[in-house]
Amino acid sequence: MTLNERLMAEYKDALKSHDELRKRTISSARAAVKQIEVDERRELSDDDIIAILTKQVKMRKDALADFEKAGRTDLADAYKAEMEVLSEYLPAQLSEDEIMKIVHEAAGTLGIESGKQNMGKLMGAVMPKVKGRADGNTVRQLIDGFLS
Repeated sequence: MTLNERLMAEYKDALKSHDELRKRTISSARAAVKQIEVDERRELSDDDIIAILTKQVKMRKDALADFEKAGRTDLADAYKAEMEVLSEYLPAQLSEDEIMKIVHEAAGTLGIESGKQNMGKLMGAVMPKVKGRADGNTVRQLIDGFLS
């Protein structure tokens, strides 16, 4: 079953069970997927859909910080719940230790030991290996610490 088929099946289940949160969240994710399919006139692969869902989670995470600053706990709680639903469709996230292992391997391959000027090279080598499984900001912070 493809990820698109899974989203559709679980959307139908949410409709039947009257689960408003899941229905609303999956519906917005499906709408984002459908928009890209229409714009690009092609059927999306699971990797493409994972990238879209990752972007949806990141958008909610960014808005979550703003809601918490503004004291809107109702909206913050709703976004946290939506992020949990979307996370079910994403691959398991790497731990910081696993990311650091990948950073060390990439640095060894490139012959990089330290120096901020190597940030771009190392990011370029690491990001394709962790795509969809780690947040870019976390990777950047770990690489920054490694290069210091």
